[in-house]
Amino acid sequence: MNAAVMPPLRELEPEVQQRIDECVERWSDQEGNLIMILHEIQNDHGYVPREASLLLAERTGIPLARIYEVLTFYHYFRLVPQGKHNITVCNGTACYLKGSARLVAELEDRLGIKEGETTPDRCFHLETVRCIGCCGMAPAVVVDKNTVGRVAPVDIAPMIERIRIQEETQP
Repeated sequence: MNAAVMPPLRELEPEVQQRIDECVERWSDQEGNLIMILHEIQNDHGYVPREASLLLAERTGIPLARIYEVLTFYHYFRLVPQGKHNITVCNGTACYLKGSARLVAELEDRLGIKEGETTPDRCFHLETVRCIGCCGMAPAVVVDKNTVGRVAPVDIAPMIERIRIQEETQP
């Protein structure tokens, strides 16, 4: 991500700093502790904020570059907050051959974002993955942990509309 579009650093709340300190203490004597600490930070926030990475580097003495090596190597870790509703399109061989690229294009068009991005209102996040293991249902999409198979581009608009209506009716 270009530094020019990164949000400015903000001060971490004392509770967040304390939680990071607890994680560092809990994992201090364990091999591979960096990954475990990062997992806990992401579980708390849904992503690993830059400010948390900076504090983690300070508290552990691990170079910030090393922390980012781990964060960017593993697909699990997120550097920016995702949307409330995550849409994952499978791009495995079976799904790709059955039209997953058309699904991605339709989602990008309908949501006004590109793959890997989150809508400005943080309602939706769109991503692709190599395979979700549902080849018999190709092309497959995962919406908020619910797998939907044999999806066609015409199915995308109603899928998004259902979520938007659900959002409007929830208090």
